Amino acid sequence: MAPSRRQFLSGGLASAAPAVLGARQAARPNILWISCEDTSPTLGCYGDPQAITPTIDKLAAEGVCYTRAYTVAGVCAPSRSGIITGMFPSTLGTHHMRCQAKLPAHVKCFPEYLREAGYYCTNNSKTDYNFPVPPGAWDESGGKAHYRNRAPGQPFFAVFNITTTHESRILTEAEEFRRLTARLTASQRRDPARLRVPAFHPDTPVTRRQWANFYELVTAMDYEVADRLKELDSDGLLEDTIVFFWGDHGTGLPRAKRWLYESGTRAPLVVRIPEKFRTAGQGKPGTRDSQLVSFLDLGPTVLNLAGVEVPKHMQSRAFLGPNLTPPREYVYGARDRMDERYDIIRAVRDRRYRYLRNYEPFKPYYQYMNTSEQSPVMRELRRAHAAGALPADAAQFMADRKPEEELYDVERDPDEVRNLAALPEHRNTLERLRAAHEAWARETRDLGLIPEPELAEREERLGSRYAILRQPGSDALMTRLREMAAAAARGERARLERGIKDPDAAVRYWAATGLGNLDASAPAAALEAALKDSSAAVRVAAARGLLRAGSSADAALKLLTAELASPREWVRLAAALALDEGGAKARPAADALRRALQDKNNYVPRVARHALAGLGG
Repeated sequence: MAPSRRQFLSGGLASAAPAVLGARQAARPNILWISCEDTSPTLGCYGDPQAITPTIDKLAAEGVCYTRAYTVAGVCAPSRSGIITGMFPSTLGTHHMRCQAKLPAHVKCFPEYLREAGYYCTNNSKTDYNFPVPPGAWDESGGKAHYRNRAPGQPFFAVFNITTTHESRILTEAEEFRRLTARLTASQRRDPARLRVPAFHPDTPVTRRQWANFYELVTAMDYEVADRLKELDSDGLLEDTIVFFWGDHGTGLPRAKRWLYESGTRAPLVVRIPEKFRTAGQGKPGTRDSQLVSFLDLGPTVLNLAGVEVPKHMQSRAFLGPNLTPPREYVYGARDRMDERYDIIRAVRDRRYRYLRNYEPFKPYYQYMNTSEQSPVMRELRRAHAAGALPADAAQFMADRKPEEELYDVERDPDEVRNLAALPEHRNTLERLRAAHEAWARETRDLGLIPEPELAEREERLGSRYAILRQPGSDALMTRLREMAAAAARGERARLERGIKDPDAAVRYWAATGLGNLDASAPAAALEAALKDSSAAVRVAAARGLLRAGSSADAALKLLTAELASPREWVRLAAALALDEGGAKARPAADALRRALQDKNNYVPRVARHALAGLGG
């Protein structure tokens, strides 16, 4: 039986429009968010013996440490999109990295509701929401934004984001690394030889050095948290302010950041509530709270603590304050385009297990991605794999294909390296979590199966991506999309040949993709006909398939070369990816790829550069 709407959405406090609750208007708390980047719960208060984080540990000792807090994506922009709106990025169409979607008129950044209620709202300084920041989102946003600029006596909501732990800092040059960690004492430096290396990484000196760098940056970040708390205390505001500390997603190393495993989506969340603002015993010092928290819930929780009703369109719930709804049974995650590469994956996590659905199992785990490949750990993975030196737990993620489903017992297998999906004794758990995923995808109207060129085109016509699956016939379209994506993953030729004639281009895209995956047995006539499709996404998918199969290669290359010069940026990216996948068969398009190096969308040159490198430059 599929879970109910309440079970998988755990919707927030319902109201037609936000309003200040009169009974709580008299004594409203200030609320301070201190966020950090690319950091799993690698903190002393979470029991990590490798971490030195005295400030955050003290904050946890004076407040609540949430042990099952999860972001909705393993990378910053989609994650922050969900946090600031209280809605799934895959519902809003903000699920692709660094897209610029248009929000529907009724969806606002939650600080707007606080501002309407009289709060002074500041953001210092990261936005990165995958949509243009609305003018009313903040009173101040930028490097100088500060709650000190508010009117006398005005309550505030202030965000300070610390970038010290970002993945780019782990591999930074020695001089810059010394600057970032200048406050660390000798005893706070980490000995690489004494660190634990996760099972999905190669245990080499290079890997250990990168992990040591990361832990030292975490300690440097802890100093910066102390700075903010001292500032608050010096202003005499510590006991008037609820403090949240959180990280936007997991550690900035391979198979952590960007992924939907525990290493990519579990994040630290610590909340200190002064005694006068505690409700129903909440916020007791030293508490460890094991309820499932989605980072979608951060905004509604702030609204509830501030006495502002939570808008009913939010797909989230408050976990602090009065009148709480029942705790979550599941949290959800989505992976879509990460930088220049697409890989559609969805995740469901209950209190013990994680389920993953790989919608593109025909793609390798580690597609070449420019940013990720800069990591010395990624280079170690490539090197050790080529030498046959990777242990089995790490080597399995170097495979050219993925299983369609993955299931992990996180309690017994915290590194998530033993996939239980095919084991009969775990069938009931698999089916339960699969059903939870299916129900969530339909209820939230997950846009992930609509190719990005189609998303952009339909957004222009309808005003927002959110509106795409709210048109007449959308329920039937979602069914056909899901069936065709599954057929593409499984190579179901008969169903794919029917799907290539579907009235909707998104369905035809999956049919063309699946037929193209059949390689030499791909039906050339059907794909050749699709080269003339009205949708560029379908045309490119058909050309990719023909190039893979080695049939009608001239026509396929002509089409891809033309689309590489399309006025639509996501069509250009799709064409570049198809040529990159074509390998040596794409050699006649080398000149077009060289011209693509000047593309204004920097993801296109990244792919073109990789394709040209494979052709010898």
